[in-house]
Amino acid sequence: MIKFTLDPKTGTPFYRQIIDQIRFGIAKGDLKIGEQLPTVRALAVELKVNLNTVAKAYKELEIQNILETQQGTGTFISKIDILITQNEKSKKLQDICNEFCTIAFSYGFTIDDIINQLQKTA
Repeated sequence: MIKFTLDPKTGTPFYRQIIDQIRFGIAKGDLKIGEQLPTVRALAVELKVNLNTVAKAYKELEIQNILETQQGTGTFISKIDILITQNEKSKKLQDICNEFCTIAFSYGFTIDDIINQLQKTA
């Protein structure tokens, strides 16, 4: 199971963040075929969002055959392979880098500081 988190500073709607986290969780192998997701109500309470936000995310993923809901049982990961396109990966990396750099620059770090630290970390 993955730990869902929402970031209001990204400008990305919460339902889209939930969708992205589920899709990336499947692609990375953190979510397995047949694994049960939290109920709409449980996830909405956990994330402190409206029930409709989670329901919208789950519904969109059902339409894409990524999730399947079984009445009275729950919502599960479907038997489908999620392939994240190179374009999608590039966009996600760009978003991550933009957010990261904004935070780093606000603390006064330079590009060289960031590169040096990344080289030490990697």
